[in-house]
Amino acid sequence: MPLLFDILHEDADLLVINKPAGLVCHPTKGDAYSSLIGRVRLHLGTDAQPRLVNRLDRETSGVIVVAKTLAAAGELGRVWETRAVTKSYLAIVHGHVAPHRQLIDVPLGKDESSAVAIKDCVRSDGSPAQTEVEVVRRFEREGRPFTLVRAGPRTGRKHQLRIHLAHAGHPIVGDKLYGGDEWLYLDFVFGRLTEEQRARLILPHHALHAECLDFFWRGQPWHFRAEPEEWFTVFVGGVVE
Repeated sequence: MPLLFDILHEDADLLVINKPAGLVCHPTKGDAYSSLIGRVRLHLGTDAQPRLVNRLDRETSGVIVVAKTLAAAGELGRVWETRAVTKSYLAIVHGHVAPHRQLIDVPLGKDESSAVAIKDCVRSDGSPAQTEVEVVRRFEREGRPFTLVRAGPRTGRKHQLRIHLAHAGHPIVGDKLYGGDEWLYLDFVFGRLTEEQRARLILPHHALHAECLDFFWRGQPWHFRAEPEEWFTVFVGGVVE
């Protein structure tokens, strides 16, 4: 059997995974290997009742916490409800981001003009959303400017980091939905992406990685960190500090 996933931590209550890009969290097909929760059940056994404490988009890689017991799932769910969780993401974006640090503070809501049902956008009547962004490295590839940023969401809106970065003029490299041409997403969903479209996307997945997750639970702090995948680190020119 192929490797199920990269395990960052495991004990009687928790299983913490570095989710690979391109893997959905919940099943969309019958194959147990095709989703993260399916692979978790293969790892834990048929009698297990795992619960994903947090989730990531299909193409986002990084830290996922799985509760192995219903008791742990309930406790951690309450921790997440209090928003006493700190998240840090790495993203490769188009262009050279000018300010070293910035707070993107614009509300988000449903994009009613889009052909994609799940797409959101910046809108004045949307829900409040804030993202802190810090430049890690500015660089160029084949004469084109890119920036590696570290982003911390203060709120937890759907697709928040992707929309905020695009709104700031720096969409995430490889983002099929918020990169400026949503037909890339639709063609991807229907399995008809052309080689020309793949070349425009530059990278095989959108370059967003859930790097760190911190929270306080059962009387102690918990910290988990996951390294980005090789395609990500090679593009930015080496290990991210």
